[in-house]
Amino acid sequence: MLSRIAESLFWIGRYLERAENTTRIVEVHLQLLLDDPSVDQDDAAHSLLAVMGAAPVEVADTNEVLRALCYDTASTCSIAAALGGAREAARRARETVSIEMWEAINTTWNSVKGARLQRMRPASAFRHVRERCAVISGTADQTMSHDEGWHFLTLGRSLERVDMTARLISTAHLTSGTQSAWNNVLRGCGAHHAFVRTYGGVTTDKDAAEFLLLDRLFPRSVVHSLQSAESSLSDLALAGGRRVGFDDEAQRLLGTARAALEYRAPGRMLEDLPQRMTDLQRTCNLVSEAVTTRYFTGATAATWSGGN
Repeated sequence: MLSRIAESLFWIGRYLERAENTTRIVEVHLQLLLDDPSVDQDDAAHSLLAVMGAAPVEVADTNEVLRALCYDTASTCSIAAALGGAREAARRARETVSIEMWEAINTTWNSVKGARLQRMRPASAFRHVRERCAVISGTADQTMSHDEGWHFLTLGRSLERVDMTARLISTAHLTSGTQSAWNNVLRGCGAHHAFVRTYGGVTTDKDAAEFLLLDRLFPRSVVHSLQSAESSLSDLALAGGRRVGFDDEAQRLLGTARAALEYRAPGRMLEDLPQRMTDLQRTCNLVSEAVTTRYFTGATAATWSGGN
């Protein structure tokens, strides 16, 4: 497969997952402000923007959070920018992306561009983005051959999910003194129903963190996403003829991160949680760099062609 096509599919997966998870994180933030009036809105906004890697600002409030993380196409961590990036990556890989998937991505971009997303109520905008990302993901799984291209798409999606779930867990830890913090995070991940079925409905910080980090059956847990990324890399390595050992730096990084989580003593789950989530995000960056070096070096640089 051409490195240009492989890179585009990888970034389609990352951008779409970034857009969906950013809606979840911002929604958890807004719900926390409604549930607990004692929370300092300015401090919470500054903390969230820092966790998401947004450019620092002197005055941060809810409007600034929505601008930087949702509407501003110039902000690299915004929903609008992520959907625009997914559309551009899909345009570069038109010969590989199925017609149905291209139509789903293009329709989604047309529904949010030109400040259309900003004119929706935030709750409606978040629901719209989540539903459209789910449609695109399902369309890709059902209309693309599960070959190397699909593995690159899945790898990008899984890697971004690890990164964004780590950020969501970090936001929960920042507000862990509030009664509803972890409940909101579970709902934000779409995990509350699965958590209640597993733990019986009594939410403690430890149990919620354990579920989101370690549950092997829930598709948005960190361990499940790491396993999915490892599986995609293994299939790509096998397609390249590698049958013994791990000569792939990305595989080693993912395996080490997963083992560090799974073999940690259960009673120490909350110890140094913010630092461990930061380390996990750093690992995702290193994995992305390793994948780029191995598979995408020499790919033509992406160019933005406008908003059409």
